[in-house]
Amino acid sequence: MRAVVASRPGGPEVLEVVERPDPVPGPGEVLVRVAATAVNRADVLQRQGAYPPPPGAPDVLGLECSGTVAALGDGAEGWAPGDRVMAVVAGGGYAELAVVPAATLLPVPAGIDLVDAAAIPEVFTTVHDNVVLRGRLARGETLLVHGAASGIGTAAVQVAVRAGARVLATASSRAKLDAAIALGAAAGIDYTAEDFTAAARDATGGRGVDVILDVVGGPYLARNLDALAVEGRLVVIGLQGGAAAELDLGRVLRRRLTVTGSTLRSRSVEEKAALAARVRADVLPGFADGSLRPVIDRVLDLTDAAAAHRTLESGDHVGKIVLRVS
Repeated sequence: MRAVVASRPGGPEVLEVVERPDPVPGPGEVLVRVAATAVNRADVLQRQGAYPPPPGAPDVLGLECSGTVAALGDGAEGWAPGDRVMAVVAGGGYAELAVVPAATLLPVPAGIDLVDAAAIPEVFTTVHDNVVLRGRLARGETLLVHGAASGIGTAAVQVAVRAGARVLATASSRAKLDAAIALGAAAGIDYTAEDFTAAARDATGGRGVDVILDVVGGPYLARNLDALAVEGRLVVIGLQGGAAAELDLGRVLRRRLTVTGSTLRSRSVEEKAALAARVRADVLPGFADGSLRPVIDRVLDLTDAAAAHRTLESGDHVGKIVLRVS
């Protein structure tokens, strides 16, 4: 099969399309013929040598894929050859074939083609886990989404609106803010031109927001805490600005704040299976009723993986960048 690997740590130019032996599904696993995959920030970090795959995962890049079931390993249940599927994977998405634990597979929603489906698994699973389950976002509350025009951001806006919450979106341009508002955000904040903390407090009548979904990390910690309402929850899922920050625990105690975060890639198969079941029950119906949709900036061929990485790193996109595999 064809697959994309990083020949060495470095820039997008180190990505290479190579030939690899076809993988074979083991017990409880499914072999997926990949139609498409999508580019995530973690892929960039892995290419740079800063985010190695967890033990047992292939060195082939790619944390999600969509396609059809090609073969079943012993004991794999719930699927049949030809089924349209999508999944979060620990690695191996940038390839023509991928092995996925059967329990973590998701069905592709009706009406969504296989290429578009590649833009769903990673971001909608991450958002549901962190905004709904960890952030406990409730109807009538306000969510502040940083980087609202990103793949994660566009999914978060939709999931929150579907849950009956009000969304405030930050982004770096009017065009990106307009994209978030078109998805249902109530207001946009250009973080390059205004203080998002003051803007969030103004938009909530001084109360502050209930939940913040943050991908920046350390540099935003103090301002995020200032933007939260009493009993507010800060959920950190990225460290694009760095990991280090000083935490004022007094502020956390006085205002009964929660600071939490998570990563998805290194979790056990059992943990990912439980999360996939929640996504199947709670999120996938949104694609059937039209309240959710994958937002795709562009679709490139697998051989254009380097160009896809350059686009992601430039920030010049809205939604997901998808790689068509077959």
